Amino acid sequence: MTIPFELPLFAFLIVMAVVITRVRDLLEAAMLFGIFSLICAGLFTSMDAVDVAFTEAAIGAGVSTILFLGTLSLTGAREKPASRRATVSALVTVLLTGAALVYGTADMPTFGDASAPIHQHVAPYYLEKTPEEIGIPNYVTAILASYRGYDTYGELCVIFTACVGVMTLLGHGLRSTEGT
Repeated sequence: MTIPFELPLFAFLIVMAVVITRVRDLLEAAMLFGIFSLICAGLFTSMDAVDVAFTEAAIGAGVSTILFLGTLSLTGAREKPASRRATVSALVTVLLTGAALVYGTADMPTFGDASAPIHQHVAPYYLEKTPEEIGIPNYVTAILASYRGYDTYGELCVIFTACVGVMTLLGHGLRSTEGT
């Protein structure tokens, strides 16, 4: 029996997630988050989702790590111990969210299933109509730039809003320390 390449990577991600939750040094946690994102990008690449892998590497490992480090330059380097109530509350939230995600994915078709709805309706339409409707020879570019243009624009708006929020928070920390 051969073990798929993705299984050890996924197991390593689970171990790394547990380690990140146990680390109290925030610089170490930020670096581990960056490594986690790079491993996710490798996992996405192995599953032929190169566009998602590129986004994960750029945003997850690059921009997020820089924002974490920028935030750490304005805050302390160690995490303050959480109260027992906050820990239990966080654990319950994570378990409920995880259960909802598992429940939500229960009806999804298996990976690569040829009878999945996307392969019955959407993909044949894109493959048939892209040359005449879009005129771009690269199907992936045509789909991302034209058919999914509003989706891509929405993702850019979310990223921009998140960056503005982080920069506002970082700027607020700078203003409050200047007056002292």
